[in-house]
Amino acid sequence: MTTRLVSRARIGAVSVLALLLAGCGIRATEVPTNFGPAPSRVRCSLAEPDVSAQAARGLPVQVFLLCGSSLVTVDRTVRVPDGAADSERRMLVAQGLLDQLAAPPSPAEKEAGYSTDVRGGITVSGPRPGDPEDTLRLSMAPDSLTSYALAQIVCTFSDSAAAEGDGSVVLGGPGAGPPRRWECTDGVRARPGSKEPPSKDVAGE
Repeated sequence: MTTRLVSRARIGAVSVLALLLAGCGIRATEVPTNFGPAPSRVRCSLAEPDVSAQAARGLPVQVFLLCGSSLVTVDRTVRVPDGAADSERRMLVAQGLLDQLAAPPSPAEKEAGYSTDVRGGITVSGPRPGDPEDTLRLSMAPDSLTSYALAQIVCTFSDSAAAEGDGSVVLGGPGAGPPRRWECTDGVRARPGSKEPPSKDVAGE
């Protein structure tokens, strides 16, 4: 009789303990789970460039590369001969910017998550008769570029000595079609894949 009472008391104690653990959200036989390390994040940041070293290699400029889902600026240099006329200097800067956009990112830039959608071989020339004097005509029609590449080129040109510095650039293609004024907006910089640079007709400017 005494043995039965002790056994019942033990069973009752175990049941109460189980209920208390369940009430606290604790499982009596919980198995630890290892989900692995947290996913890595794109850093989109580089060490500060050596400005003096850049100046020795050429004219310091900035180009817009892709990182994550947005555009970010990266320091570059372009070669411009001393004594070049303003019109020649502008074309040299524009071509240098295109070449820099098409160049593969450096190992450090790749590690930081940078990439480019601009392909090599694109050239730039000046205005044709009837074009605004600040027109840049590409060897590819702007509309034939990917939205990423167009955003990179528009934002890079509009923020450089190749344009008027008002946040826009007049671009045309190799054909007879009229050029258009393209604008680099906050939305384009934030979402170049889904937000195409806005453009408008330049007739009458």
